[in-house]
Amino acid sequence: MMSKVRSKDTKAELALRRVLHANGVRYRLHARDLIGCPDLVNRSRKIAVFVDGDMWHGNPAEPARRGRATFADLFPTRTDWWVAKIERNKARDAEVTATLTNAGYRVIRLWERDVLSDPAAAARPVIDAMKGSS
Repeated sequence: MMSKVRSKDTKAELALRRVLHANGVRYRLHARDLIGCPDLVNRSRKIAVFVDGDMWHGNPAEPARRGRATFADLFPTRTDWWVAKIERNKARDAEVTATLTNAGYRVIRLWERDVLSDPAAAARPVIDAMKGSS
């Protein structure tokens, strides 16, 4: 089942890319040579963008959105394993962010749900960073 979960070209990522391209922002996709393989990269401005899935990257609002109190409540079987997996993902995200920041990159992390609900608003910090407004 996990093999069906996309890691590239998700709906959220495509929506963000459409808005960025329409605003004249240029970038490279999935820089495999950078730690964490950011979804979008502008090397000249040293900006790395990640579109994180709400469930697998531990968005604190996700359990409530799904009508549950905690992440543990979302998994009726192998609960400990799944909760540990999400915690490992969050720790890895923090490590990747710190490593890229130490390398001089500005890291922008967006939640998938935010991008899907309003791509233009979600793209605003990326547009500002890549065009040098902030």
